[in-house]
Amino acid sequence: MQLKSVLLIGGSGFLGRHLANQLSRRGVRVVVPTRRRERAQALYPLPTVEVVETDIYAEGSLETLMRGVDAVVNFVGVLHSPAGQPYGRDFARAHVDLPRRIVAAASAAGVTRLVHISALGADANGPSEYQRSKAAGEAAIRESAAGLRWTILRPSVVFGPEDRFLNLFATLASVPVLPLGGAKARFQPVFVGDVSRAILAALEEDRGIGETHELAGPAVYTLAELVRYASRQAGKRTLVLPLPRSLAMLQATVLSWLPGGLMSPDNVRSMDSDNVAKGAPQPFGLVPTALEAVAPAWLGQKTLRGRYPAMRASSDRNP
Repeated sequence: MQLKSVLLIGGSGFLGRHLANQLSRRGVRVVVPTRRRERAQALYPLPTVEVVETDIYAEGSLETLMRGVDAVVNFVGVLHSPAGQPYGRDFARAHVDLPRRIVAAASAAGVTRLVHISALGADANGPSEYQRSKAAGEAAIRESAAGLRWTILRPSVVFGPEDRFLNLFATLASVPVLPLGGAKARFQPVFVGDVSRAILAALEEDRGIGETHELAGPAVYTLAELVRYASRQAGKRTLVLPLPRSLAMLQATVLSWLPGGLMSPDNVRSMDSDNVAKGAPQPFGLVPTALEAVAPAWLGQKTLRGRYPAMRASSDRNP
């Protein structure tokens, strides 16, 4: 379809910022709502991006945001919530209620194209509240009115510059011994650029209408392997100490009390099932990017050797 204007709900986050850059380069008007404008400062320089300070959960806000847009992409997701059955209230609000509101607002505003970003492992019967709530949100999209042309994408854990995954492990590399819950959990991490390409293919080429597709990288790693890889790129050799399930849950409980909530018991339960694609890692004939091909470009900057090119480029000397 010919895109002129796109609404990115959750567009001030890691994935949304990357897609906003790609759309802006194409001259597409991008609307990014945020509760606090300062959270979207990275988007200010983009000439076609409009940051709107609003509460997307407020009555009528989504309908107002959707006026005049061709398509909507929903990135909203949370990793933590107070416990509940079948899932906690924060999971219900962000993963289930919001998709329902988006569908209703799209119908009211006459928007017919929606790309919904879910998660690899979404499962109504999954071991974690996160997985169950993500599956319920997908169901809300699938049950929408016949006029809505939706595509659901399920990315694995996403890596890239400024991610909170590999970069966290690289930062923790200064710890000589790292006790780690879920060390044997298997992941198939996907590059942020690959996720953006899949979304763009869905929007620009009308690919995947009425379909659900997984997004993953070309290789599978255990969590321990990813931690060791990130630490090596940061110039360290962190010793990973796998924790038994009982200690992993205790560790997650303690971490959930800290500012930022690095991990929760529900996160540990999510790792009971492999975060691995069931079929081809990428839809629409796209080729996944290997982690080793791109991650050193930013993880290596945490070492003196990795920072040298940037330091040299910013100096007054000619190369």
